[in-house]
Amino acid sequence: MSNLLRVARWLRLARISGVITAIFLTTMPTFARADDHITLLTSWYAQAEHGGFYQAVATGIYKTYGLDVTIRMGGPQVNGLQLLAGGQADFILGYDFQVLSAVEAKIPVTTVAASFQFDPQGMLTHDDVKTLADLKGKTILVAGSGRTSWWPWLKSKYGYSDAQARPYTFNLQPFYADSDVAMQAYPTSETFQADAAHVKTHFFLFADAGYPPYNTTIVTMRETQKNKADMVARFVKASMEGWKSYLNDPAPGNALIKKDNPQMSDAQLAYGVAQMKKLRLVTGGDAATLGIGAMTDARWKRTYDYMVTAGLLKSDTDYRSAYTLKFVDALKVMP
Repeated sequence: MSNLLRVARWLRLARISGVITAIFLTTMPTFARADDHITLLTSWYAQAEHGGFYQAVATGIYKTYGLDVTIRMGGPQVNGLQLLAGGQADFILGYDFQVLSAVEAKIPVTTVAASFQFDPQGMLTHDDVKTLADLKGKTILVAGSGRTSWWPWLKSKYGYSDAQARPYTFNLQPFYADSDVAMQAYPTSETFQADAAHVKTHFFLFADAGYPPYNTTIVTMRETQKNKADMVARFVKASMEGWKSYLNDPAPGNALIKKDNPQMSDAQLAYGVAQMKKLRLVTGGDAATLGIGAMTDARWKRTYDYMVTAGLLKSDTDYRSAYTLKFVDALKVMP
């Protein structure tokens, strides 16, 4: 066979091979990168206050960001920080005081976003009380956790005394029975129960009077946010998009909430969503201009200053390590 014929045959075979290769490449299945598996531990039983995270699961938002997210419920006997530090969860829903105290104890955790711009904690009073200042001298029901968080702030601001405080056992009957009793409350829980009992009340959100902390924050280990920054960024963004979606149409998220917590009624879920919108817990504050999930150095400094002044935190605590802004500064998930 002449060299010319050999070259021509080789070219034909090459063309045929190229066609076969092209067909193979266009028809073979695509093997995408596997989703990152994430476990999120909430702060309590499933409720509207966790709606954005359930919504991101229910609507596939997490999947869009390459995340396979499992939500586990917290509760009164669940130590979220311990489970996080022990590797049993990738993220927990936390609280500024909790994280700052952990940092003081040298536990390497950090906050990467804030779902709620304000702590929902407030005071439920009978309808004759017009301001928080009116409670000086009245009986106030305070749970143990309140004594090491908001109670010192109230005492300092309004001149309350420890003699006024009585234990709050999460039973509203003492409040119903005595018009001179006020009690700690969440706008999505105790106020719902009081309304259902047809008791006329007022609710005062502490944040409206300057109480500084964020709430329902996303907390992870510092090692995670350093070594898996891309995964953390995707989780934060998807979660905040979940919150935006939930406030627009909570039905998908609510269905999953009720699956995890069958005791949660449609009425209480609807009430919770309405209260979150009314108080702008997710969309108010800095979120209005910086986007859902926003945090600022100034707010963290205010919380640190309060805790130090109240004797709740040592002044040499490296409070800046309790949070990072790098995952929220560029989010821009606008309300």
